[in-house]
Amino acid sequence: MNQNKWVNEAIFYHIYPLGFTGAPRINEGTGTTGSRILKVLDWIPYLNELGINAIYFGPVFESETHGYDTSDYYQTDRRLGTKEEFKQVFDTLHNHGIRVVLDGVFNHVGRSFMPFQDVRRNREGSVYKDWFCGIDFHQYGPAGDGFSYETWQGNAELVKLNLRNQQVVEYLLGAVAMWIDELGIDGLRLDAADCVEMEYFRKLRAFTHAKRQDFWLMGEIIHGDYNVWANNTALDSVTNYECWKGIYSSHNDKNYFEIAYALKRQFGEHGIYKDLYLYNFADNHDVSRVASLLTRKEHLENVYTLLFTMPGVPSLYYGSEWGIEGMKASGMNADIPLRPCIELTDAAEGDTGLLEHIRELAAVRKSSDALKYGNYQEVLVRNEQLIFARETDSDRRLIVLNLSDKASQLQFTYAGKTYDVEAAAFSSEIFY
Repeated sequence: MNQNKWVNEAIFYHIYPLGFTGAPRINEGTGTTGSRILKVLDWIPYLNELGINAIYFGPVFESETHGYDTSDYYQTDRRLGTKEEFKQVFDTLHNHGIRVVLDGVFNHVGRSFMPFQDVRRNREGSVYKDWFCGIDFHQYGPAGDGFSYETWQGNAELVKLNLRNQQVVEYLLGAVAMWIDELGIDGLRLDAADCVEMEYFRKLRAFTHAKRQDFWLMGEIIHGDYNVWANNTALDSVTNYECWKGIYSSHNDKNYFEIAYALKRQFGEHGIYKDLYLYNFADNHDVSRVASLLTRKEHLENVYTLLFTMPGVPSLYYGSEWGIEGMKASGMNADIPLRPCIELTDAAEGDTGLLEHIRELAAVRKSSDALKYGNYQEVLVRNEQLIFARETDSDRRLIVLNLSDKASQLQFTYAGKTYDVEAAAFSSEIFY
């Protein structure tokens, strides 16, 4: 479905900037102002060497705490830097061949969002009372405002926007225009996309594609039929949570049938998402690091071989290429272990073998039309071994994975040719 060639050839690096830069957890105004986003500039040579050509930045709009409680869509989060500093970073990234995608948090806002503050002050007399869903001035809400309103998943600090209100739509599209025109962003990842009005996505698509035909829209979808959101009228892509789960649990359960089933279901000859270019990942800012999810660290290289060779666009979550760990906790601070501040010097303390493996995978992917554009075909599946092919008219790759702690002799036939391969323990190989 995606018509943007740059996405098909992208290798994403996902940065949660408030954590990555070590920004204060609470925005306290001038007392927490900083130029922390400039840290990204120091990472550009490393990212180029790693093979990264696109970055997805988590929330950067002015917000109260974690970034998903926006207070001003037209301003950068003061904890990270000024709009001019962001432009410096984005321009430099572009000059080094790296595209920029931002988090678009349009389903809900923080309570300090100016229109919501106006409703708190003026109640029924506020010109913004229809900007939010479910406002009821006759019912008390949990935040002590003297009225109730719809939230995101019961979180009182996240107030749901009324995206059926044309004034709200125009306000948000104006912010998107600013980020495109002034800062040159290349796309948006739409937060909580399953909660957003589909008509809003249609308007957003028409608006952004009128500005730039290659502008990319990707939605956060955890459950459901991805075709509902990713199609010719709404978004270009969505997050592939189905394969995220299969990638790690198939290794933990010594059951490659799980991920093989998902890949064939999605991308095989009759795959339901065969025409989509989904956003693939091994971990992100909302789930435990894959190095913590895996029962055996020896499976990390196979995990990333899968990520870089399966159909769709691969994304690395910052620091996971070194094998850093982080388990999602519970309660208000559940995500803090997933969003640490890290430094380039930390790489030497991590899994340098994994880092080199990922660097090699990125190089192979970039050189192979089959891995970027090719059809998917299952070749062989066993509990501990998986072989599949990616193929175009001019290029073919066979991917052989062995999750066992023992070597395995594999005989198979593909495209009229017979293969006899010895797959080492905990290994993956890509054959021409």
